[in-house]
Amino acid sequence: MTVGKPTTSRAAKRRSEPEQLVLWKPRGGKRRGAGRKPKGRRAGSPHKARPELNARYPVHVVLRVIAAVGNLRRRFTYRAIREATLTTARREDFRIVHVSIQRNHVHLLVEAAHKDALAAGMQGFQISAAKHLNAAISKGKPGPRRRGTVFPDRYHAEIITSPRQARHTLSYVLGNWRKHEEDRVAPMSTWTIDWFSSAAMFPDWAEYGEEAFLWRGPETYDPLVVYQPKTWLLREGWKKAGAISYREVPSAKR
Repeated sequence: MTVGKPTTSRAAKRRSEPEQLVLWKPRGGKRRGAGRKPKGRRAGSPHKARPELNARYPVHVVLRVIAAVGNLRRRFTYRAIREATLTTARREDFRIVHVSIQRNHVHLLVEAAHKDALAAGMQGFQISAAKHLNAAISKGKPGPRRRGTVFPDRYHAEIITSPRQARHTLSYVLGNWRKHEEDRVAPMSTWTIDWFSSAAMFPDWAEYGEEAFLWRGPETYDPLVVYQPKTWLLREGWKKAGAISYREVPSAKR
């Protein structure tokens, strides 16, 4: 008997049989809302490609720390972050111009040769700061040294492109302690400038007049390691938008 194609009646019968319904969609593929969700009160900056960076434009960076790290405005945590500024100062294509340490975040004003230099410089600073902060908060405590996360979010970066923006950002970073009302708490209420920042390294306070660097910290004070700016915007350009007084209280920008 020769086996050939099924007869017409047999083929029709097969086509008439009900097909099995698909109860679940197959796994895999791109799905809306898939992936790890942000954690904590703040979701951090979205993971989008960062814009290209021209060397003539400085950048305002904000880094937040997790609650387990505690208050950054303490002597030993200040020293830990200072060590990170010292480590980063060895780079030639990335410069920290100003730093402001607040309770749960750090502001940086930086200059970088290009986008990749910014990324590498920030990575180096974060790694060094995390290592020194973990060592500092573990010192004197029983058990193994802390090795957990310090900076949970992707850092926020804003490129500064105009004199007015540069002036606003300088005032915002150096006066950030007044925005958070740290200047109302003793002993900080007696301070002229914030010693948890690089405000002492800013030579152009309106109150200085013709004599720069009038305010000196205590003899035991070690300033944060920062560069004098090379970009025109942070060196001279910001002055087109007006002088900066140490008494200014920055607006609630972020």
